[in-house]
Amino acid sequence: MTPVQKTDRSSMLGTMKMSRLVPKVSIPIMVSMLIQALYNIVDSIFVSRFDPNALTAVSLAFPFQMLMIALSTGMGTGINSLVSRRLGEHRETEARQAGWTGLLVEGGGSLLFILFGLLLAGTVMRLVVSENLNNASRILDMGTGYLTIVTLFSSGLFLAIYFERMLQATGNTVLSMTTQMAGAITNIILDPILIFGYLGFRPMGVLGAAVATVIGQWISALLGFFFNQRKNPELRLALRDFRILRQDLRGILSVGLPSTVMQAIGSVMNVGMNSILSGFEQSNAALNVMSVYFKLQSFIFMPVFGLSTGIIAVLAYNYGARLKDRIYSCIRIALIWAIVIMVIGTLVFMLFPGAMMSIFESDAEPELTAQMTSIGVVAMRIISSSFICAAIGIMVSTVFQAVGKGVYSMIVSICRQLLVLLPAAWIIARLTGDVYAVWWCFPIAEIAALVLSLYYYRRCDRKMIAPL
Repeated sequence: MTPVQKTDRSSMLGTMKMSRLVPKVSIPIMVSMLIQALYNIVDSIFVSRFDPNALTAVSLAFPFQMLMIALSTGMGTGINSLVSRRLGEHRETEARQAGWTGLLVEGGGSLLFILFGLLLAGTVMRLVVSENLNNASRILDMGTGYLTIVTLFSSGLFLAIYFERMLQATGNTVLSMTTQMAGAITNIILDPILIFGYLGFRPMGVLGAAVATVIGQWISALLGFFFNQRKNPELRLALRDFRILRQDLRGILSVGLPSTVMQAIGSVMNVGMNSILSGFEQSNAALNVMSVYFKLQSFIFMPVFGLSTGIIAVLAYNYGARLKDRIYSCIRIALIWAIVIMVIGTLVFMLFPGAMMSIFESDAEPELTAQMTSIGVVAMRIISSSFICAAIGIMVSTVFQAVGKGVYSMIVSICRQLLVLLPAAWIIARLTGDVYAVWWCFPIAEIAALVLSLYYYRRCDRKMIAPL
């Protein structure tokens, strides 16, 4: 089928040569996610230098913060997929109406976490802070304060994600990148000022990290609103298009809920791993290694996730336009990019784990720091052996989300992180009693997930893409 010529910006999703289009829409998102990854690293470095126990507190609060990120980005994926498909079908007015429904969905998600911050932040932190930890009461206080702030002011995060996805739906990823970078850079600048008390501010420690995070999110949200209204005419919010339709809600949730569950499962996995690691003698060090690993691996995974986010709009648009050959071309090119990124990441983690762990060393507690480095070097080499499998799985899951079969991605994620990874970690911990061996649960889970992903891709291709 010949691509339909249009004058709108989104038309490039159906006409531009795929070898140019994939990097054009994905590289800006990849760059912005690298900046976000840099923020995550810098944030952890500042917190650990302020107090090693503060890093433990943030590590234990992080799974619940991940739930908030999971809901906002999961619903954002649903919005992106539905709006892009409507644009591919040349139903621009209905795409804008779907955008209004998406705004309602993101607003509802924010309200849930505001209530969580008001009512449950302290309770959930008491559940995850083990009495076996050194300085448990101090860790509990810091973790509760951090979690309360980031949830009470979560509206900035939900709005920022919403406007980023609206920009990405038309291929406007440079502006999306700008909003994300503005928030992350604001965060990086404010972190040392508020944590250590520079420029006349009093030292706030972990609370300063939380305040910097919230301010950065609101900067992204406000800039995203401005860009969407001024620079994104196909999806500009106007009251004349305001309609909340059941089919739009269903279309967003059919992709958004599985995507949310996929990411939320990561929080459950994190809590489960924290519980397993808390049973070892070196529990404080092992918990910090888990946190540091996720910060460091984000430098490798964030570009792949950026690639995935970028091609959702491309795949969804061409699926709506029934351009089968362009769908296959996009998948092939994206896989090549993802595998190259992960090969580089694997080499870095295999060759330089000690240098990466040294970034988080602190003179305050040298024994804890030495344990962290010893465990971390082994953990990073083991886990990175599965990076290439993970890259293929991420790209395949993106196809499911783009064509409205997000439930396949959800099933794969449940298999990876709940049905395989946690049981494998528990069994290895019980059989060996060795904190250095427990990390093999990650490669085991990735291999199982990849096999299931390829099975679902074959099914999806046969029933949905090939017949186009």
